[in-house]
Formats: sequence, C-alpha cells, structure tokens
Amino acid sequence: MTGYIFVALAVLVAVAGWRRRSELRRRTRPGVTDEIVQRIETVGRVDAEDVEPVDLELARAEEDEFWAQTWDEPEENW
Repeated sequence: MTGYIFVALAVLVAVAGWRRRSELRRRTRPGVTDEIVQRIETVGRVDAEDVEPVDLELARAEEDEFWAQTWDEPEENW
C-alpha cells in the first residue's frame, strides 16, 4: 500500500514539474536563432518591435541617486 502512495506522489511531482517547465518555456522568448545571427552579420543589428527603448534620463537619475547615497563603513569585530 505504501508503495502505491509513493508511486502516485512521484507521478504527481513529475507531472507538476513537466507542466511548470512547459509553462516557463512558453513564457520565455526564443533564444538566438540562425536567422538572427545572419541578420546581425549582414545588417549589424536586430530590431525588436516589442522592446521599449531605454529611458536614458531616468537611468541617469537613478544612477546619480544610487551614488549619492552614503555608505556606512562595516564594523570590524576582532
């Protein structure tokens, strides 16, 4: 009886893992394909319509804010 429960749980875990993996694959964009590599070699770039351009002003402001923070020196406990 215990063996059947173990097998049933193992099957459930395997199915859940398989479904999760397939869901993650569906969500992620495809990797670099041969077509993309050829386009980079001939044109020098790949345009993506679904990617928003980076807001450089916002990035600069956040970087300035980061570097303006004061950092406490770590306490040395000897």
